[in-house]
Amino acid sequence: MTHRRHFLATGLAAIAPALVPGLARAFELDPKFTPQEVTFDPKYQPGQLIVLPRAHFLYLVIEPGRARRYGVGVGRAGLEFTGTATIDVKKKWPTWRPTNEMIEREPRTYDRFKDNDYVQPGGPENPLGSRALYLFQNGRDTYYRIHGTTQPSSIGRSVSNGCIRMINDHVQDLYERVPVGTVVTVL
Repeated sequence: MTHRRHFLATGLAAIAPALVPGLARAFELDPKFTPQEVTFDPKYQPGQLIVLPRAHFLYLVIEPGRARRYGVGVGRAGLEFTGTATIDVKKKWPTWRPTNEMIEREPRTYDRFKDNDYVQPGGPENPLGSRALYLFQNGRDTYYRIHGTTQPSSIGRSVSNGCIRMINDHVQDLYERVPVGTVVTVL
């Protein structure tokens, strides 16, 4: 015999996607942005990271002419990092605080950080995601990072405040493959 609770629960489950469109399907990453081995310019050294922001790819050179390619999200116009840096710090589940420039540029978004020293703890809701690789130039922090994201739909887009975003599983993979001191070139 069908109970009223069972009927209500199954009925609501059946119509929920129509009521809340986001429930209809989970985010699906375009397959071209999944990690894969590809041919690559042989002039780059094994272990080096090359980022091509306009193509939305990061390459880890594994041998001359071969690289592991990852899809990334990058900084929107005027906020992107270019040049060469090194990974001087690596962190699992990093803490985060927006820069003062970010707070000034988007006061509504970052209101909870204004006029205080609050730092968001690491964890699944942290915008830096599960891992962060900190980019330095001449021993100084650039405040740019290669990091995970809580917004996987940003991969393949130019929407960040300058950092290079990756799917959390992908940045975890990269994190294990690159040591402190790795050279990163953003073209």
